[in-house]
Amino acid sequence: MKHQETLLNTQPNGKSTLNGFDYNDIGDNHISTSIDTPMKDDAFAMSDEEKKYRISEHFAEIMDILGLDLTDDSLRGTPERVAKMYVEEIFSGLNPKNKPRIALFDNKYKYDQMLVEKNITLNSNCEHHFLPIYGMAHVAYISSGKVIGLSKLNRIVQYFAKRPQVQERLTNQIGNELMKMLDTKDVAVIIDARHMCVSARGIEDNSSSTVTAFYGGKFNEADRKSELHTYIYSK
Repeated sequence: MKHQETLLNTQPNGKSTLNGFDYNDIGDNHISTSIDTPMKDDAFAMSDEEKKYRISEHFAEIMDILGLDLTDDSLRGTPERVAKMYVEEIFSGLNPKNKPRIALFDNKYKYDQMLVEKNITLNSNCEHHFLPIYGMAHVAYISSGKVIGLSKLNRIVQYFAKRPQVQERLTNQIGNELMKMLDTKDVAVIIDARHMCVSARGIEDNSSSTVTAFYGGKFNEADRKSELHTYIYSK
């Protein structure tokens, strides 16, 4: 919180700025204020059903303002569909109750090399424009004596992806969570993703992708990092 407060300033006209940018600039400059997803203190005081009801009402108003005919059979159910999608699907990672339950197992195989789960499908949404972020995540760790089921790595990626995100934050959230769960600093996360806020608006660049990385413990060593990249990028 203190970090965010030092970045935020107020101009004489009353507008908030972040390192000299006003809030309209933030999305195009890809600024993030915290490793934690910004949440209200009472974020879960409202039930999911109430959230869906209210989102549906507000989204219907947005559609009406845009001039769409909500009596049309094709559009009539759109507000409810969007509300359900937001709460139960693409933003379900905001609610801690949806966090995957992870069971650890003894590393009875005595496997002491890196384990790499590559090409994990990643679908998230940019918090600045609520447009999709999509690509691949690659996750690796070296066991400290405990292991988890392979699919759980995918589920941890999906949990943090299913919320409005900034890719740098998403990468760090996954890395920090895995270090905590696996009780090891030897964790790496690499994300290669495309952002529709870049391709569908603004600069409208369809060819670029964004790569972010998290390296903990032994993965900061050059030889380990090189080995990891070989595993990920070799055909």
